[in-house]
Amino acid sequence: MAAQSNAPIIIKKVKKVGGDGHHGGAWKVAYADFVTAMMAFFMLMWLLNATTEKQRKGIADYFSPTIPVNRVSGGGDGSFGGDSVFTEETLAQTGYGGLPRFPGESGEGTRAGDAGESAMLEEIEEMLSGQAGESMIGDRAMRHIVTQVTDEGLVIELFDLAGEPLFEDGTAVPMPVMAELAGMMSRVFALVENDLALGGHVRAQPIVVADNPSWDLSADRAAMTRKLLETEGFAPDRVQRVTGHADRNPVARNPMAVRNNRIELILLRSDRAAR
Repeated sequence: MAAQSNAPIIIKKVKKVGGDGHHGGAWKVAYADFVTAMMAFFMLMWLLNATTEKQRKGIADYFSPTIPVNRVSGGGDGSFGGDSVFTEETLAQTGYGGLPRFPGESGEGTRAGDAGESAMLEEIEEMLSGQAGESMIGDRAMRHIVTQVTDEGLVIELFDLAGEPLFEDGTAVPMPVMAELAGMMSRVFALVENDLALGGHVRAQPIVVADNPSWDLSADRAAMTRKLLETEGFAPDRVQRVTGHADRNPVARNPMAVRNNRIELILLRSDRAAR
Protein backbone atom coordinates (compact mmCIF):
# COMPACT_ATOMS: atom_id res chain seq x y z
CA MET A 1 0.00 0.00 0.00
CA ALA A 2 2.86 2.33 0.82
CA ALA A 3 4.45 1.66 -2.53
CA GLN A 4 1.28 2.47 -4.40
CA SER A 5 0.73 5.70 -2.48
CA ASN A 6 4.24 6.91 -3.36
CA ALA A 7 3.84 6.22 -7.16
CA PRO A 8 4.33 9.33 -9.32
CA ILE A 9 1.24 10.94 -10.75
CA ILE A 10 1.45 11.18 -14.57
CA ILE A 11 -0.65 13.86 -16.25
CA LYS A 12 -1.16 13.37 -20.01
CA LYS A 13 -1.96 16.54 -21.96
CA VAL A 14 -3.69 16.24 -25.33
CA LYS A 15 -3.29 19.17 -27.75
CA LYS A 16 -6.46 19.85 -29.62
CA VAL A 17 -6.19 21.34 -33.09
CA GLY A 18 -8.48 24.30 -33.68
CA GLY A 19 -10.59 25.03 -36.73
CA ASP A 20 -7.93 27.17 -38.46
CA GLY A 21 -6.10 24.36 -40.24
CA HIS A 22 -5.62 23.91 -43.99
CA HIS A 23 -9.01 22.18 -44.37
CA GLY A 24 -7.57 19.35 -46.43
CA GLY A 25 -6.02 21.60 -49.11
CA ALA A 26 -9.24 23.24 -50.31
CA TRP A 27 -7.56 26.65 -50.15
CA LYS A 28 -5.13 25.56 -52.85
CA VAL A 29 -7.99 24.98 -55.28
CA ALA A 30 -9.46 28.38 -54.50
CA TYR A 31 -6.06 30.03 -54.94
CA ALA A 32 -5.52 28.28 -58.28
CA ASP A 33 -8.92 29.50 -59.49
CA PHE A 34 -8.02 33.03 -58.43
CA VAL A 35 -4.68 32.95 -60.26
CA THR A 36 -6.36 31.57 -63.41
CA ALA A 37 -8.99 34.30 -63.30
CA MET A 38 -6.32 36.98 -62.93
CA MET A 39 -4.35 35.57 -65.85
CA ALA A 40 -7.48 35.60 -68.02
CA PHE A 41 -8.20 39.17 -66.92
CA PHE A 42 -4.73 40.44 -67.84
CA MET A 43 -4.89 38.55 -71.15
CA LEU A 44 -8.18 40.29 -71.91
CA MET A 45 -6.70 43.69 -71.05
CA TRP A 46 -3.73 43.01 -73.33
CA LEU A 47 -5.97 41.98 -76.23
CA LEU A 48 -8.14 45.07 -75.83
CA ASN A 49 -5.02 47.25 -75.95
CA ALA A 50 -3.43 45.40 -78.88
CA THR A 51 -6.45 45.45 -81.25
CA THR A 52 -8.38 48.17 -83.04
CA GLU A 53 -12.10 48.84 -82.75
CA LYS A 54 -12.67 47.30 -86.18
CA GLN A 55 -10.77 44.15 -85.21
CA ARG A 56 -12.75 43.79 -81.99
CA LYS A 57 -15.98 44.16 -83.93
CA GLY A 58 -14.82 41.47 -86.34
CA ILE A 59 -13.90 39.09 -83.51
CA ALA A 60 -17.29 39.58 -81.86
CA ASP A 61 -19.05 39.01 -85.18
CA TYR A 62 -16.96 35.93 -85.92
CA PHE A 63 -18.08 34.23 -82.72
CA SER A 64 -21.67 35.40 -83.01
CA PRO A 65 -24.17 32.56 -83.48
CA THR A 66 -26.07 34.72 -85.97
CA ILE A 67 -23.30 34.75 -88.61
CA PRO A 68 -25.29 32.59 -91.10
CA VAL A 69 -28.01 35.27 -91.34
CA ASN A 70 -25.86 38.40 -90.98
CA ARG A 71 -25.20 40.27 -94.19
CA VAL A 72 -21.82 41.36 -92.85
CA SER A 73 -19.54 39.10 -90.86
CA GLY A 74 -15.91 38.86 -89.85
CA GLY A 75 -15.22 35.39 -91.26
CA GLY A 76 -12.73 34.67 -94.01
CA ASP A 77 -11.61 32.03 -96.46
CA GLY A 78 -9.57 29.36 -94.69
CA SER A 79 -7.87 29.69 -91.34
CA PHE A 80 -8.29 33.37 -90.45
CA GLY A 81 -8.35 34.33 -94.13
CA GLY A 82 -5.05 36.22 -94.19
CA ASP A 83 -4.20 39.55 -92.58
CA SER A 84 -7.61 41.17 -93.03
CA VAL A 85 -9.84 38.54 -91.46
CA PHE A 86 -11.17 41.13 -89.04
CA THR A 87 -12.28 43.60 -91.67
CA GLU A 88 -15.68 43.85 -93.23
CA GLU A 89 -14.20 43.38 -96.69
CA THR A 90 -13.47 39.70 -96.08
CA LEU A 91 -16.81 38.03 -95.49
CA ALA A 92 -17.97 34.56 -94.54
CA GLN A 93 -18.50 32.20 -97.51
CA THR A 94 -20.48 34.25 -100.09
CA GLY A 95 -20.14 37.28 -97.83
CA TYR A 96 -23.88 37.40 -97.33
CA GLY A 97 -24.54 34.34 -95.18
CA GLY A 98 -25.61 32.32 -98.23
CA LEU A 99 -28.34 34.86 -99.08
CA PRO A 100 -28.68 36.52 -102.50
CA ARG A 101 -26.50 39.62 -102.63
CA PHE A 102 -29.27 41.83 -103.92
CA PRO A 103 -33.06 41.46 -103.82
CA GLY A 104 -34.39 39.52 -106.79
CA GLU A 105 -31.26 37.52 -107.48
CA SER A 106 -31.61 33.80 -108.06
CA GLY A 107 -29.41 31.66 -105.85
CA GLU A 108 -28.04 29.04 -108.29
CA GLY A 109 -27.20 31.36 -111.17
CA THR A 110 -25.60 33.92 -108.89
CA ARG A 111 -23.49 31.34 -107.08
CA ALA A 112 -22.32 29.83 -110.37
CA GLY A 113 -21.33 33.24 -111.72
CA ASP A 114 -19.58 34.20 -108.50
CA ALA A 115 -17.68 30.93 -108.42
CA GLY A 116 -16.46 31.41 -111.99
CA GLU A 117 -15.36 34.97 -111.37
CA SER A 118 -13.66 34.01 -108.10
CA ALA A 119 -11.75 31.26 -109.90
CA MET A 120 -10.64 33.77 -112.54
CA LEU A 121 -9.47 36.26 -109.93
CA GLU A 122 -7.61 33.52 -108.06
CA GLU A 123 -5.89 32.52 -111.29
CA ILE A 124 -4.71 36.10 -111.80
CA GLU A 125 -3.51 36.13 -108.19
CA GLU A 126 -1.50 32.95 -108.80
CA MET A 127 0.08 34.50 -111.89
CA LEU A 128 1.16 37.50 -109.85
CA SER A 129 2.50 35.46 -106.95
CA GLY A 130 4.18 32.72 -108.96
CA GLN A 131 1.99 29.96 -107.53
CA ALA A 132 0.98 28.97 -111.05
CA GLY A 133 4.55 27.83 -111.76
CA GLU A 134 6.07 31.01 -113.16
CA SER A 135 5.42 34.51 -111.98
CA MET A 136 4.64 37.34 -114.38
CA ILE A 137 6.46 39.66 -111.97
CA GLY A 138 10.22 39.90 -111.51
CA ASP A 139 11.74 38.87 -108.20
CA ARG A 140 12.80 42.42 -107.37
CA ALA A 141 9.35 43.86 -108.03
CA MET A 142 7.61 40.92 -106.35
CA ARG A 143 8.86 42.12 -102.96
CA HIS A 144 6.57 45.15 -103.27
CA ILE A 145 3.37 43.16 -103.93
CA VAL A 146 0.71 41.57 -101.72
CA THR A 147 -2.51 40.15 -103.18
CA GLN A 148 -5.80 38.95 -101.75
CA VAL A 149 -9.15 37.92 -103.22
CA THR A 150 -11.95 39.62 -101.30
CA ASP A 151 -15.67 40.16 -101.67
CA GLU A 152 -14.95 43.32 -103.67
CA GLY A 153 -12.48 41.70 -106.03
CA LEU A 154 -8.77 41.00 -106.35
CA VAL A 155 -6.87 43.49 -104.16
CA ILE A 156 -3.27 44.12 -105.20
CA GLU A 157 -1.14 46.21 -102.86
CA LEU A 158 2.00 47.92 -104.12
CA PHE A 159 3.91 49.15 -101.09
CA ASP A 160 7.16 50.81 -100.03
CA LEU A 161 10.06 48.87 -98.57
CA ALA A 162 12.74 50.31 -96.32
CA GLY A 163 15.18 52.06 -98.66
CA GLU A 164 13.05 51.16 -101.72
CA PRO A 165 10.15 53.62 -102.04
CA LEU A 166 7.70 53.62 -104.94
CA PHE A 167 7.63 57.44 -105.11
CA GLU A 168 10.08 60.16 -104.27
CA ASP A 169 9.68 61.22 -100.66
CA GLY A 170 6.80 63.63 -100.16
CA THR A 171 5.88 63.71 -103.85
CA ALA A 172 3.93 61.80 -106.49
CA VAL A 173 6.99 61.41 -108.72
CA PRO A 174 7.31 57.66 -109.41
CA MET A 175 10.54 55.79 -108.87
CA PRO A 176 11.74 53.38 -111.61
CA VAL A 177 10.40 50.38 -109.68
CA MET A 178 6.92 51.94 -109.66
CA ALA A 179 7.02 52.46 -113.42
CA GLU A 180 8.12 48.84 -113.81
CA LEU A 181 5.27 47.63 -111.58
CA ALA A 182 2.71 49.70 -113.51
CA GLY A 183 3.81 48.14 -116.78
CA MET A 184 3.54 44.65 -115.33
CA MET A 185 0.11 45.37 -113.85
CA SER A 186 -1.13 46.70 -117.17
CA ARG A 187 -0.09 43.48 -118.94
CA VAL A 188 -1.75 41.36 -116.28
CA PHE A 189 -4.98 43.38 -116.34
CA ALA A 190 -5.15 42.93 -120.12
CA LEU A 191 -5.94 39.25 -119.49
CA VAL A 192 -9.34 40.11 -117.99
CA GLU A 193 -12.11 42.63 -118.60
CA ASN A 194 -12.85 43.63 -115.01
CA ASP A 195 -12.94 47.30 -114.12
CA LEU A 196 -10.37 48.80 -111.77
CA ALA A 197 -10.43 50.91 -108.61
CA LEU A 198 -7.32 52.68 -107.32
CA GLY A 199 -6.62 53.96 -103.83
CA GLY A 200 -3.62 55.83 -102.48
CA HIS A 201 -2.42 55.53 -98.86
CA VAL A 202 0.46 57.27 -97.09
CA ARG A 203 2.03 56.92 -93.67
CA ALA A 204 1.36 59.36 -90.84
CA GLN A 205 3.78 62.20 -90.22
CA PRO A 206 5.50 62.68 -86.85
CA ILE A 207 4.46 66.35 -86.73
CA VAL A 208 0.83 67.45 -86.74
CA VAL A 209 0.25 70.37 -89.08
CA ALA A 210 -2.80 72.55 -89.67
CA ASP A 211 -2.95 71.70 -93.38
CA ASN A 212 -2.44 67.93 -93.59
CA PRO A 213 -0.73 67.17 -96.93
CA SER A 214 -1.56 63.45 -96.68
CA TRP A 215 -4.88 63.81 -98.48
CA ASP A 216 -3.46 65.52 -101.54
CA LEU A 217 -0.37 63.31 -101.60
CA SER A 218 -2.32 60.04 -101.44
CA ALA A 219 -4.74 61.24 -104.13
CA ASP A 220 -1.90 62.47 -106.35
CA ARG A 221 -0.09 59.13 -106.09
CA ALA A 222 -3.26 57.23 -106.98
CA ALA A 223 -3.81 59.53 -109.96
CA MET A 224 -0.19 59.08 -111.06
CA THR A 225 -0.64 55.31 -110.91
CA ARG A 226 -3.66 55.62 -113.19
CA LYS A 227 -1.60 57.65 -115.67
CA LEU A 228 1.21 55.09 -115.58
CA LEU A 229 -1.24 52.26 -116.30
CA GLU A 230 -2.85 54.13 -119.16
CA THR A 231 0.57 54.95 -120.61
CA GLU A 232 1.22 51.20 -120.69
CA GLY A 233 -2.00 50.57 -122.64
CA PHE A 234 -4.63 50.14 -119.92
CA ALA A 235 -8.07 51.30 -121.16
CA PRO A 236 -9.10 54.53 -119.37
CA ASP A 237 -12.80 53.62 -119.36
CA ARG A 238 -12.08 50.62 -117.11
CA VAL A 239 -11.12 52.89 -114.21
CA GLN A 240 -14.12 53.22 -111.90
CA ARG A 241 -12.63 55.37 -109.16
CA VAL A 242 -9.39 56.96 -107.97
CA THR A 243 -9.31 57.73 -104.26
CA GLY A 244 -6.89 59.26 -101.78
CA HIS A 245 -7.21 57.81 -98.27
CA ALA A 246 -4.43 59.87 -96.63
CA ASP A 247 -3.08 58.14 -93.50
CA ARG A 248 -6.50 56.96 -92.27
CA ASN A 249 -6.16 53.20 -92.94
CA PRO A 250 -2.68 52.00 -91.87
CA VAL A 251 -1.86 48.33 -92.36
CA ALA A 252 1.12 48.40 -89.99
CA ARG A 253 0.65 48.90 -86.25
CA ASN A 254 3.04 51.84 -86.32
CA PRO A 255 1.17 54.53 -88.31
CA MET A 256 4.50 56.09 -89.37
CA ALA A 257 5.91 52.83 -90.81
CA VAL A 258 6.90 52.97 -94.47
CA ARG A 259 4.72 49.90 -95.07
CA ASN A 260 1.72 52.22 -94.89
CA ASN A 261 2.87 53.99 -98.07
CA ARG A 262 1.00 51.95 -100.63
CA ILE A 263 -1.22 51.90 -103.70
CA GLU A 264 -4.23 49.58 -103.81
CA LEU A 265 -5.37 48.30 -107.18
CA ILE A 266 -8.67 46.40 -107.05
CA LEU A 267 -9.90 44.32 -109.98
CA LEU A 268 -13.58 44.71 -109.26
CA ARG A 269 -16.08 41.92 -109.49
CA SER A 270 -18.65 42.49 -112.21
CA ASP A 271 -21.51 43.18 -109.78
CA ARG A 272 -19.40 45.68 -107.85
CA ALA A 273 -18.43 47.54 -110.99
CA ALA A 274 -22.04 47.73 -112.12
CA ARG A 275 -23.09 49.35 -108.87
